[in-house]
Amino acid sequence: MNKRHSTKVKKIPTTATNSLRIIGGQWRSRKINFPSTEGLRPTPDRIRETLFNWLREDIIGARCLDLFSGSGALGFEALSREAGLVAFVDNNRQVVEQVTKNCELLNAQNALVFYSSAESWLKNPANQGILYDIVFLDPPFRLKLIEPICQLLSDYNFVHAGSKIYIEMEAEGQGATLPFHWQQIRSKQAGQISYSLYEAKPLAGEGQEGESPPNKLL
Repeated sequence: MNKRHSTKVKKIPTTATNSLRIIGGQWRSRKINFPSTEGLRPTPDRIRETLFNWLREDIIGARCLDLFSGSGALGFEALSREAGLVAFVDNNRQVVEQVTKNCELLNAQNALVFYSSAESWLKNPANQGILYDIVFLDPPFRLKLIEPICQLLSDYNFVHAGSKIYIEMEAEGQGATLPFHWQQIRSKQAGQISYSLYEAKPLAGEGQEGESPPNKLL
């Protein structure tokens, strides 16, 4: 008698997909997907709402840089609220592919997506020469990335007087030294997340950088 042998089919692992909703602007309530990857932590709805209330006078037509873009939540919120340009930068290929798909889904014409680490992207001469009005910095927690990236933003002149720089980090990670001419104008804490908004002030009349006290992230 012939015996029927069963063959087990090996499952190919897939990356789980999560989603979030854009909370304001022309794409309000539109859903975008993002992959489940280590360290990817979209900015919560309540914090996004607070942030874009802070930026309501600045966002229309603004050139925005979304470093460590992850889900793209901040960049897509900016585009939804009529930002003039958003450059998304991330070093995770799956993240970059999904952000690109979301741009296509939303027909975002004024978005640029880059597969690169933030440090390499800022040091690349091909990316320099554009002054950004708003910079979003929401790196993975506890990797001490805020201070060196902020210094690169200043050293390579990615911001101008009046630029706004948003920084989101773990609450216990405060104390990074920022460029001396960046002034904190807003700051809040939600649970274990600390988030602040800085404005780059004019350098004229400030003296040399070494003559000014360091700016601590409080």
